[in-house]
Amino acid sequence: MQRTEIATLGEFGLIRHLTKKVKLQNASSIKGVGDDAAVIYYADKQTLVTTDLLLEGIHFDLTYVPLKHLGYKSAVVNFSDIYAMNGQPKQITVSIGLSKRFSVEDLDEFYSGILLACEVYGVDLVGGDTSSSRTGFTISITCIGEADKEQIVYRSGAKETDLVCVSGDLGAAYMGLQLLEREKSVFTGEKDFAPDFAGKEYLLERQLKPEARKDIIELLGNAKILPTAMMDISDGLSSELIHITQQSKVGCRIYEDRIPIDYQTAMMAEQFNMNLVTAAMNGGEDYELLFTVPLGFHEQVEGMKGIKIIGHITKPELGNYLVGRDGGEIELMAQGWNSLSE
Repeated sequence: MQRTEIATLGEFGLIRHLTKKVKLQNASSIKGVGDDAAVIYYADKQTLVTTDLLLEGIHFDLTYVPLKHLGYKSAVVNFSDIYAMNGQPKQITVSIGLSKRFSVEDLDEFYSGILLACEVYGVDLVGGDTSSSRTGFTISITCIGEADKEQIVYRSGAKETDLVCVSGDLGAAYMGLQLLEREKSVFTGEKDFAPDFAGKEYLLERQLKPEARKDIIELLGNAKILPTAMMDISDGLSSELIHITQQSKVGCRIYEDRIPIDYQTAMMAEQFNMNLVTAAMNGGEDYELLFTVPLGFHEQVEGMKGIKIIGHITKPELGNYLVGRDGGEIELMAQGWNSLSE
């Protein structure tokens, strides 16, 4: 396989090479890559901005993460934050730091993933930066989105008696990570090593190529249902619930038998002898939407495909609890992913 050293292109040559296929899709993108700054214009909309920093060895492991998947995931997790505000992602900037072990072809793979995500979600790449690094691969992506002022949903709007809802299913991304880590520990460098992933494709996809829930935002919008509070599940359901209840100054009751879990997730948890509910509550990286809606929408929401009502909001003095299948209550703890705990 051909290997082109990055130094042969230089910084600006590399940027030109990586962005030559970029085509702007949004009317709000006035000027993209190629000048000192991008120019964007949202007219009467409000602007949403989010940023993510991803570090090799902390947030991803290139032993088992393909660079194209890494590019796709890096972009999508930022789109997810904009959807979690009930907005629409429109532009991203991508900044990377990389060591000499990476080639131009490696970066082509990474950027092909980013550009695929942009194409799928209708987002424009409008700028960024590149730098050399002595500590592997560093990725910083900023996403800019838009929303009508009255349509923006914060974490702080949940009210007593609201229903607590989640999209999709939980715990699969975490079990996918456990599977990848297990196969990595078995792999000792032999040339013909074949990891055992048969029948576990869904778990791997949830970990390596997550999707942002644009479809759920559209579903709620078409039904004229505006959530009272919302966020995406990146650090685990328990942690995100506590964020919402603290900022909304309320409590909650979540029911164990209502938590949506995929069959592959359950099977994998059994193999690893792990508690399935713990994986679903604390695993993280699901990028599903957690949101609250007024009780009056119960019948409407319950009939929506891809959404599950898992509990309700209570008075703040009642605290945050998971109600088990036996009726016992366990206090929710923020035990999800903590990037500063390493």
